[in-house]
Amino acid sequence: MSKSILFLTGDAVEVLEVYYPYYRVLEEGYEAVIASPKQKTLQTVVHDFVDGWDTYTEKPAHQLQSHIAFVDVDPEDYDAVIIPGGRAPEYIRTDAELPRILKHFFEAGKPVGAICHGAQVFASLKDNRYFEGRTMTAYNACRLDVEALGATYAEHTLHVDGKLVTGHAWPDLPGFMREFLKLVREGQDAASAQQDGAVSV
Repeated sequence: MSKSILFLTGDAVEVLEVYYPYYRVLEEGYEAVIASPKQKTLQTVVHDFVDGWDTYTEKPAHQLQSHIAFVDVDPEDYDAVIIPGGRAPEYIRTDAELPRILKHFFEAGKPVGAICHGAQVFASLKDNRYFEGRTMTAYNACRLDVEALGATYAEHTLHVDGKLVTGHAWPDLPGFMREFLKLVREGQDAASAQQDGAVSV
């Protein structure tokens, strides 16, 4: 059974944090669907670090075609969701459709992955019950956002808490995707076993 992974992003998404997971999902043989506030060609950016700067720099990067608008997303069609970082999370979290989409993944117990600033979108839920008692990480400038959710901020740069996988920044993508895809495969194996059991009865 092929899996379908949803990406929630928009303009100014960090280029590595969207393209790396996108191609890894495709490499696994899964469908990868990029959703944004409007279906459009997105402008990605490169965030990098320069000696003497106290924060990262930003430069334009590749264009990226989104496949679907948030309003048209039926989250039940997807087995997991990835939220890349960059500046996109800062503004997509204000979209009225986002809470509806996110709630489904948490309430259905599906894998949720957020890298770097991706954790900022969780503020749109306005409900800390999804995060209280949990531990997660994000880019260090987002620590206050994580703690405002009621979660504990993990100092290490990759953390798995149940079906929630979070990473600090793009250097953590190999581990982030390894853990995320492990959860997706586990869900696939469980679904296959359940289907086999139904057939054998």
